[in-house]
Amino acid sequence: MSARELAELSGPAAAATLTADSIVVLPTGAVEHHGPHLPLATDLVMADGLSSRMVDAAAAEGLDVWRLPALAMTKSDEHAWAPGTFWLSADTLMAVLRDVGRSLAATPARTLVFYNGHGGNVAPLQVALRELRRLFGLRTFLIGVAVPSSPSELGLGIHGGWGETSLLAHLRPDLVDLSLASPAVPEHLAGFERIGFAGRPVQFGWLSDDFAAGDPAMLGVVGDPTGASAEEGATIADRLVADGVAALREIARFTHRSPA
Repeated sequence: MSARELAELSGPAAAATLTADSIVVLPTGAVEHHGPHLPLATDLVMADGLSSRMVDAAAAEGLDVWRLPALAMTKSDEHAWAPGTFWLSADTLMAVLRDVGRSLAATPARTLVFYNGHGGNVAPLQVALRELRRLFGLRTFLIGVAVPSSPSELGLGIHGGWGETSLLAHLRPDLVDLSLASPAVPEHLAGFERIGFAGRPVQFGWLSDDFAAGDPAMLGVVGDPTGASAEEGATIADRLVADGVAALREIARFTHRSPA
């Protein structure tokens, strides 16, 4: 838990503490299928835990940054086939984000940062950046949890793979069961030069049960969690927190118009 939890202030304290320079961070996670070896709350645990460390580290440097409670259930319809996935429609999520922006605009703070741990949220959050800017005049930003892949994943370790499993083994080892993990890499996708996941020039629509690679028990996983470790997760977490603090430093001095 961060020492900079906005929701733990009283109303008058929040009004007196926040200023136009305050940065408010909203972690966005998900509650969705992550295979037999990881909890439904994987993305939520990552966004919540890493944002807490990031906000405290940034505040220790003197940045005026505060954290809202994490948004747990978001747009996870790519995993809707799997029991245990709790998701919001795109319309519902956008309505929630607009309401969060409206609520922040009623405080002295003018900057909202989404700290996102779930890939399915990227597109709606990018839309929300402009929506909240237009409606409420807020400065809006998106920081993503960039989880790395292992060589065995061929650049396709996007869900429940080595990086996420390592991070969870570090953040919440009690929720990880590596004895149930096996490779689930859709290797045929590596043969496409243009079509692929984020970062490729051609995106495609997909559901997490489209690929069915490897052990049927791993249906819905896209990656290879074998070889994941808490030690690797600690290294990944330290890098992500450092990257996030660096991003907050830039956000603090960012301006849309050139200084006079």
